Amino acid sequence: MSSLMINLFLAGFAYVIIIYFVAMMTKNSLKKGKDGRDDGDGGIEDKNPPQIDLPPGVIWPGDSPKKTKPEPVDY
Repeated sequence: MSSLMINLFLAGFAYVIIIYFVAMMTKNSLKKGKDGRDDGDGGIEDKNPPQIDLPPGVIWPGDSPKKTKPEPVDY
C-alpha cells in the first residue's frame, strides 16, 4: 500500500471515532430530562427597553410633543 492510502485510511478511521464520541456525548445530554421547552438563552428575562442617555436636544420619537393645530396667521 502506498503512504497515501494509509493516510486516507487513518484519517477515515479517526473521523469515524470522533463522530462516535460526539454522538455519545450529545445523546447523554439529550436524556437528562430536557423536554425541548427550554428556549436556551438563560438568564433573567427583562422586557424593559434599555435606558439610553441621549445628548441635549435629542428626544425619542415616542416622547415628542403632541401635534396641535397651528394658529392661523393673519396677513
